[in-house]
Amino acid sequence: MLKDMTLGQYYPVDSRIHNLDPRTKFLISFAYILGIFLLKTPLQYGVLFLGLLAVVRLSKVPFSFILRGVKPILFILVFAFVMNLFLTPGEILWSFWKLKITKEGIKLALLMVARLFLLIMGSSLLTLTTSPIKLTYGMESIFSPLKRFGFPVHEMSMMMGIALRFIPTLTAETDKIMKAQMARGADFETGNIFKRARALVPILVPLFLSSIQRASELADAMEARCYHGGEGRTRLHELIYKKNDYLAGIIFIVFFGIILWLPKII
Repeated sequence: MLKDMTLGQYYPVDSRIHNLDPRTKFLISFAYILGIFLLKTPLQYGVLFLGLLAVVRLSKVPFSFILRGVKPILFILVFAFVMNLFLTPGEILWSFWKLKITKEGIKLALLMVARLFLLIMGSSLLTLTTSPIKLTYGMESIFSPLKRFGFPVHEMSMMMGIALRFIPTLTAETDKIMKAQMARGADFETGNIFKRARALVPILVPLFLSSIQRASELADAMEARCYHGGEGRTRLHELIYKKNDYLAGIIFIVFFGIILWLPKII
């Protein structure tokens, strides 16, 4: 399951989505995440899913690769579905003991799963189509007005970029440690939840030590290259909004506006 983690990974291909300014993709992704919570009907989620499929096709990232990112949260999707299915009051369709399935519960459970699924897909597209260094530059540029209030914008952007960059690395390291422990007879799949939690200790300790070592090596490398924060730093490629960035923003606003108005139109 760990190898299916796609968050933080970058899929290097030449596409229209990859070539957009990272600030454009960051702002659209932020508005997309907020906008999902405004949707109320299955029709709205269906139209949004079709639009997201079109963006995936333009990004040239395989749809199967994006779906891999859903596997690690499959338990959360099932848990959210079951909780909303049985705990939502309304018109009872089936009941057994204290368990009740209502018409409203089925609708809310399906909408909740769709919401989480679309959130994961949309969030994954941001990191899959934007390299960590460009994402860092984009966040620093967006939050640059906060520098006037003494906020460490560059340092915050750098930390977030490094964190995203090391998610795939730590995932691969965890998988390697698990396989090494399993080769020595460790069992991570049987027993109750407490036994499984205790079985994670042989994984967490070496992973924690490895993370500290990587952080120390990264700090030494940055100091060796005379890194002293963002003051006076220059870039090889400056971020410049292009025609496609404005076009992407307009298309998103119009498309999401239509989705929000669908219940009133139909």
